[in-house]
Amino acid sequence: MGMRKQSFIRGTFILTVSSFFTKGLGFLNGVLLARFLGAEGVGLLMIAHPLLPLFITLTELGLPVAISKLVSEAEVKQDEARVKRILTVSLSITGTLSIILTLVALFGSKWIASIFLADQRAYYAMVAITPIIPIIAMSAVLKGYFRGKQNMNPLAFSDIIENLAQIIVIIGVVNVLLPYGIAYAAAGAMAASVVGEGFGLLYLFAVFKWANRGKVKTSPPHTSRISLKGDSTLRDLLRIGLPMTGSGFIHSLYHAFLPLLITKSLVLFGVGVEMATKQFGLLAGYALPMLFLPSFFTQSLSTALIPAISEASVSNNSKLMHSRMDMAMRSALIVGFPCTIILYLWAVPLTTMIYHSPEAGELLKLIAPLFFLYYFGAPLQAILLGLGKASTVMWNHILTNVFEVIAIFVLGSNIGIEGVAMGFGLGLLLLTLLNFLSVAGTIGFYFDFRIVFKVGAGGIVMALSGLAAHGILERLDLGQIIQLFGALLVSIITYAATLQVTHAWERAPKPPTITPVS
Repeated sequence: MGMRKQSFIRGTFILTVSSFFTKGLGFLNGVLLARFLGAEGVGLLMIAHPLLPLFITLTELGLPVAISKLVSEAEVKQDEARVKRILTVSLSITGTLSIILTLVALFGSKWIASIFLADQRAYYAMVAITPIIPIIAMSAVLKGYFRGKQNMNPLAFSDIIENLAQIIVIIGVVNVLLPYGIAYAAAGAMAASVVGEGFGLLYLFAVFKWANRGKVKTSPPHTSRISLKGDSTLRDLLRIGLPMTGSGFIHSLYHAFLPLLITKSLVLFGVGVEMATKQFGLLAGYALPMLFLPSFFTQSLSTALIPAISEASVSNNSKLMHSRMDMAMRSALIVGFPCTIILYLWAVPLTTMIYHSPEAGELLKLIAPLFFLYYFGAPLQAILLGLGKASTVMWNHILTNVFEVIAIFVLGSNIGIEGVAMGFGLGLLLLTLLNFLSVAGTIGFYFDFRIVFKVGAGGIVMALSGLAAHGILERLDLGQIIQLFGALLVSIITYAATLQVTHAWERAPKPPTITPVS
């Protein structure tokens, strides 16, 4: 018995619900770390962590996205043999590369630390996270396979299992290691990530074995012919995967040097190294997770969008493609706008209540308006990947990273940590613009702009009613928590009611057939 394919909307819904829980668990994880380690300890984690994506990128070779697209196309043609070849070739490549790179990372750890780490106390945390490389690589291949099959359940449950296991280990390990020093406690927190990912991989593997049980294995009649097809599969995987690797490599290299770039720019501004580490922790460990927290919906949408767009593309179904694109953009707007208003208006009360850090709120308030564009960036990138435009995604990322490096260094060394935050925001603006122009130039862009006015009206009503509710609760002196949650509850209810009155929830009329712009 195989796995049932899910509709695009059902797959998105399942991923959204699970992402809501995993984002919540991940956020709880971040709050626990902030409470246990403080801004300085979180800063050490943020300094050690960016090296990990660099190794993961080199291990995966962009294959998860390629697997998702190619498996989806093979499913349309009902070619199960092709699906099996895709998985076999992918696991062989990632398995070999991950073992080699893990050994390189472990044996070369001292040298790597001397070049990349802005604060050498992050060394133990960097070593502790290294064993996660093969685990994430194998998980990514299996997740790509399930995405291509358009069965999102295993992805949803594996993420929840990973986060639960990580939180349990963090509570136990970090408290035990804290008396030995902040560097060891940070290493313990990193080791918890390895354990969490390990449990997630075991679950994915169990589901895969269960789904494929009872399938009869047949010997290929012509070995040479299968070998040739294997070569073709490898070529197809690398055609999509290598541009993704290029994009990921540049992006990971950028993030690996980012802590060094930020701390150096802050030192030039006149801040000491320890204070620079603390400020980096406030931005990367406190403010940015708050901004990423509401994006679970658009991320889920993007995950389901790649195989859905790919399926519509291989079937030459332009109307279906534009319908799915319209749904993604509408959803990004409806979810992203109220989240941006909440994070802007109540930035300081939120970070004060959650982290006991009002200074992180100031950074959050500064970057929140520009971060609104992030909600559109992820679906636009997913559309490009579904269309097989991996090289376009790569160049858009490279241009953005170059721009961000200049913006962060110039603004950071002249304005301080606020300048660094502005550099991040401007980078998001550029990336979203480039992805939008790429999609519009490939298949055209249809959007019913009436939804913008409806959501805008909802946002204005929401902001005014939320501020009024906060003022009333403040005068009643019911305590900060009740004041904040009361204002947020009133805001969300009035926003939803306004959308209901203006019929913003209703789907847009079917888009016309659009001639692609060359």
